[in-house]
Amino acid sequence: MTFGARMLKTGIAVTLALYVSSWLEFSPPVIAAVAAIFALQPSIYRSWRHFLEQVQANTLGAIIALLAGTYFSNEPIAIGVVCILVIMLCMKIGMSESIGLTLVTVVAVMEASGQWQFALNRFLLSMIGIVSAFLLNIAFIPPDPREQFNKQIHSVFNQLSLLLRTAISDEIKEKVFREQKQELADGLRALSDKYKLLEEERKKLKRAKYRQKRQIVVYKQLLHNLQKGYEVLEAVQEHYFQSDRTPAINQCYDRHLEMLIKFNEHVLLKIEEKVKPGSWKSDTVERDNDAFIRVARSQLAEDQDGSLRLLIVAAAIYDYGHQTIRSNRLVERKEAEEQDQQTMNMIRES
Repeated sequence: MTFGARMLKTGIAVTLALYVSSWLEFSPPVIAAVAAIFALQPSIYRSWRHFLEQVQANTLGAIIALLAGTYFSNEPIAIGVVCILVIMLCMKIGMSESIGLTLVTVVAVMEASGQWQFALNRFLLSMIGIVSAFLLNIAFIPPDPREQFNKQIHSVFNQLSLLLRTAISDEIKEKVFREQKQELADGLRALSDKYKLLEEERKKLKRAKYRQKRQIVVYKQLLHNLQKGYEVLEAVQEHYFQSDRTPAINQCYDRHLEMLIKFNEHVLLKIEEKVKPGSWKSDTVERDNDAFIRVARSQLAEDQDGSLRLLIVAAAIYDYGHQTIRSNRLVERKEAEEQDQQTMNMIRES
C-alpha cells in the first residue's frame, strides 16, 4: 500500500468537518466526520454526482426518520425497520451508493425522538461532512484520472513484461510467479477502474472535444492490449508445458514474445513522445506476427501428444501481437491528427 493524495485528503476532510462543526457549535461532531469519510470520491465527476445524490438521499432519509421518530419511537426495532425502508427507497430511486451515509443520518435523527431541533442539528452535521469533502476534493490536489492512468499503465506493463519474458524459459520460481501474476491481475483491475474514471471525466462531466475522445479510444485499446498479454500468461501456464516441445519450438516462441514485448514498450514510449517518429513500423511487426503463426502451425506434429496445445498458446501470442499493432496504429493516427491540427492553427494565425 502506498501513501496517496486520497489518504491525505481523507484526513484533512475529517479535520475540516470537525472544526466547522465545533465552530458552529453542532454536536456531536463525529457525525460530520463520518459523513466526510463516506463522501470523498476518486474523481471530480464522481464527487459532484455523489454530492447531489447524498444531499437528496440524506434529505429523504432525515424526513422519514423525523416522521418515524415523531409518530413511533426511537426503539431499536423501530430504527431497524426505518433503515430497511430507507434502503428499499434508495435502491428504488437509483441511489444505492448513498445508502451508507443516509443510514448514518437516519439513526442520528431518530435518536432525537421527533424533536425537530435536534433532528435538524444532526442532519446539518451530515451536510457539513458532505460539503467539506466535496469542496476539499475539488480544491486541494484535485484527482487527475489521466495522470493516474499513465503512471499505472507503465507499472502494470513492467510486471507483465517480467512475466512474459520468463514465461517460456520457465526461469522464475513457481511461488514467485504465482505472486507476481496475482499482483498483475490486481493491477489490471485497478487500471480498468482508472479507465472508467477517465471515461466518466471526459464524457459526462464536460463536453469532450474530438481530441479527448480519440485519447479515450487509445487508452481503452492500451488497456485491452495489456489484458491480452495477461491471457498469454494464462495460456502458457495452462497449455505450453503440458505439450511436447523441441528446443527449436522454445526458441521460436521465446524470441517472438520478446520482440512483441519490446514493441509494446515502444508504443508506450511513443505516447510520451520519447522515441523518434517512424522508428518501428507496424507493417514490419505485422509480417513477423503472421510469419510466427504460420511457423507455429507447421511445427505441429500429429504423432506427439498434446501438440495441439501449442497452437492455443501461439494463437494467444498472435492476438497479443495483433492488439499491440493496433495500439501502435491508433497512437500514430492520434499523433498525425494533432500535427495536422497544429499546422492548421499556424496557418490561421499567419
